[in-house]
Amino acid sequence: MRSVLLLPVAFSIGGILFAQPKVAKELGRVHPDASVNVLVRYRRAIDDAQIDKVKRRGGTELGRFVHAGYAVASVPAGKLLDLSTEPDIDYIAPDRPVKANLDVSRAATMAEYAIATGLTGQGIGVAVIDSGIGEHPDLTKSRVVYSEGFGFKDGNDQYGHGTPVAGIIGGSGAASGGRYRGIASGVRLINLRVLGAEGEGTDSAVIAAIDRAIELRARYNIRIINLSLGRPPVESYKQDPLCQSVEAAWRAGIVVVVAAGNEGRNDATGNKGYGTILAPANHPLVITVGALKTMNTPFRDDDVITSYSSKGPTAIDHILKPDIIAPGNLIVSTQGKGAQTLEVNYPANVVPGGYFRISGTSVAAPMVSGAVALLLQRSPRLSPDQVKAILMRSAWKSFPPEVTAVDPATNVEYSSRHDAFTVGAGSLDINAALNTTAVPVGTAASPTVYYDTVQDLVKLRFTSNPLWGTTVVWSSTSLGGTNVVWGGNVVAGTNALWGSNAVWGVSSMRGFQVIWGTNTVWGTTTITGTNTVWGNFAPGSGERGY
Repeated sequence: MRSVLLLPVAFSIGGILFAQPKVAKELGRVHPDASVNVLVRYRRAIDDAQIDKVKRRGGTELGRFVHAGYAVASVPAGKLLDLSTEPDIDYIAPDRPVKANLDVSRAATMAEYAIATGLTGQGIGVAVIDSGIGEHPDLTKSRVVYSEGFGFKDGNDQYGHGTPVAGIIGGSGAASGGRYRGIASGVRLINLRVLGAEGEGTDSAVIAAIDRAIELRARYNIRIINLSLGRPPVESYKQDPLCQSVEAAWRAGIVVVVAAGNEGRNDATGNKGYGTILAPANHPLVITVGALKTMNTPFRDDDVITSYSSKGPTAIDHILKPDIIAPGNLIVSTQGKGAQTLEVNYPANVVPGGYFRISGTSVAAPMVSGAVALLLQRSPRLSPDQVKAILMRSAWKSFPPEVTAVDPATNVEYSSRHDAFTVGAGSLDINAALNTTAVPVGTAASPTVYYDTVQDLVKLRFTSNPLWGTTVVWSSTSLGGTNVVWGGNVVAGTNALWGSNAVWGVSSMRGFQVIWGTNTVWGTTTITGTNTVWGNFAPGSGERGY
């Protein structure tokens, strides 16, 4: 592998030059007298003596997340450089914003096989970190075993996002005679609310919820965290507090499933939606989920990608994402009691009987979380990496080269290619996953990709991390090699994906340069207020295709 020289980032606060890699660079744009909410990562267990050093610099402690190793505090921006000199502090980042990103759909994922075999996810705990879970006959108190709000008085869903997410994972289908039953109707649901009535939240709230899920792991057998939310990545996953927190959950033995985002139509830099994976879906260890549409049939042969599903590679780190796709267009799921924002804004999406029609990678992710619960009920000793590898290896990989979709609200057409940066390893196939007997060994971290300027090709690069394990699962003979995992999108023996002109063409090289350069599709992020995290909700009307 080529060596890389890492230079400290230089920036200023109030004209004072920062040459300090321990402070996120966008904090340099905050006025030195303004207080800003920051997440401080420590190199050892957090204690009162460390917090006192924050207070001596005019800071106020807002919370501690012991499992993730972070404290959140409000600190004058002009004191951050001095605070970062403390030897116990590893990194300081802003408390950034995040977004909240079934009858036919269940059949399209081949979940009926699990129903026939009696698998329901019984005994498996799934932490739903979202806008809360509302009251619904499919989601009784015996099913939702724990509720807590982070920055909110309770776990009730006022936005109308977390309730359908929970219903897709494990709704009983009682109110619909089983028609809208979730993928794993026997799971325990742990409701950790982090998003408000407009779908907004903060990094610190999400990290607090992840920390709580780790703390409650043994009590409720929490094996899965579902995160149907995110925000644009502004730094490497190796530094991003949100990404490091999901890694802490992975280290605790929890499978983390994250929505890829709904930025697939983003062509702001001529990128055609590529390079738009949100954080923390950009972390190599999580299962990143894109959205497909079933064309309203139970058959897989006509399934295609949605135009709004975010595409890889990830910004900054160039990780091959998404990992897998699942149904996420016009999905019917549970709707909580009372007026919720999405119900008010999209009354045409209300389905009689207490249900709601919703689209986005937000509803594709819980399809995968439900599948993971079934897999763990069948084989409780599987690790997060083994679960991820099995799902990717067994995914359905037969798609047409291209597809065109129309946004019914605007009549605008969008074209999508079914390449590895769009569909990952393919679409969720629960039947095939449950029938997989080979147990892979090693880390299932999603590989990085790089642009080979000599051969004009984009290629895979597999690297091992001593903290994750020294064996890379994708080289395992039990998986059959990279071209078996990613299908025809990877050329056997070369690890090549595609050349520079295969997507953008000669006239659109600017987009290609943005993907492989140091800039992101979103450009500069400005720190204002408390920074929000949002739910990944796609256009209310979904899309039609032909």
